[in-house]
Amino acid sequence: MSKLHVVLNGIAAVMASLVAAAFAFTFLGLGVIAHEPRPAAGAETTQASPPPAVPASVARVERRPVELWSRHSGRLEAVERVDIRSRVAGAVLATHFSEGALVEKGALLVTIDPEPYRTAVERARSDIQAAQARLAFAVGERDRGAQLQGNRTIAGSEYERRVQAAAEAEAQLAAAAATLRSAELDLSYTEIRAPVSGRIGRLLVTSGNLVSAGAASPVLARMVSVDPIYATIDADEASVQRLLQSAGGMDGLQHVPARLDREAGESVEGHIQFVDPTVDPANGTVGIRVAFPNADGTLMPGQFAKVRLGEPRSEPAILVSERAVGTDQDKRYVLVVDDTDTVEYREVRLGAATGDMRVVESGLAADERVVVNGLQRLRPGAKVAPQMVSMETGRSLDRQASADGPATR
Repeated sequence: MSKLHVVLNGIAAVMASLVAAAFAFTFLGLGVIAHEPRPAAGAETTQASPPPAVPASVARVERRPVELWSRHSGRLEAVERVDIRSRVAGAVLATHFSEGALVEKGALLVTIDPEPYRTAVERARSDIQAAQARLAFAVGERDRGAQLQGNRTIAGSEYERRVQAAAEAEAQLAAAAATLRSAELDLSYTEIRAPVSGRIGRLLVTSGNLVSAGAASPVLARMVSVDPIYATIDADEASVQRLLQSAGGMDGLQHVPARLDREAGESVEGHIQFVDPTVDPANGTVGIRVAFPNADGTLMPGQFAKVRLGEPRSEPAILVSERAVGTDQDKRYVLVVDDTDTVEYREVRLGAATGDMRVVESGLAADERVVVNGLQRLRPGAKVAPQMVSMETGRSLDRQASADGPATR
């Protein structure tokens, strides 16, 4: 029993040693864990690298003298518009024009049957001959009566009758002459001629039809003058006030540059012909009529017109390309690149357009750098790698310099 007791005591001692060692190891591990430094809240275990700079086309804001233009839209109108009607009644005998052709003033357009009017002329001439004969007889009787009255061989009343008869015969001759002129005028009206130079439309009444005379007669054709041609626009009150101030009043408006923009970048120069003296209270606009040359007849009445009106003198202005301007609801903005190549949102107020450039009235200064392409890809605060380009053309300055030729040393 003593040996068994000794063995059991040994086993108990070993177990106690193992428990103590395990407890000590656990306590030491907890202490190490408790004293191990932990990362601060919100801190990442690894530091993220900043995003790379985004390549961006950047140009410097320009300040230079420009001729400021205001843009307007309207319609082209003919200076003269005529309805061709017959001034005498009769049958349409012939037409002498091609529909849609350009005709000169005085050109024969339509012939009305002239025979009835030739007959009237011949009858009027016969009436004149009869009136002349009556006048000659009455004058002879009056002259003989004057001699007889001097000899006291006729009564005074008889002489007065002869004088009156001569006067009536003279009046009848004048009336016959007037009738002849009227008949000749009606005969001339049988040849309907172009009252103005211009383009004639389609024939509305063909040969063989009877037409009446005067304003109630049917329209035979319509004509519009071609050169010059008017563009009628409605300009806002503020634009008209600026024009008046720069031109020095109404009398100076004839010197205001005016251009009609056409396709393929072409333009036609004209001048202001008329400005309405009142402002339309319904919409706050002023009617302006601008005259443009149209010798080739390619501008047509009723055509949509894009008109630019300029100021008569040039003034320095801040200019940016249309490509550099963004729209944010009802605001206009640009993205400015500062000295650290960081993008900054800048609201601007735009003025008139000059070519593909816009005048900036406020929000920018000369020589500041702005992004001119890809505004939608950038956000305020972003870093960019500026690639300098021309503000006006958008081309790289290096490429443009090489295209212009080698630099002169």
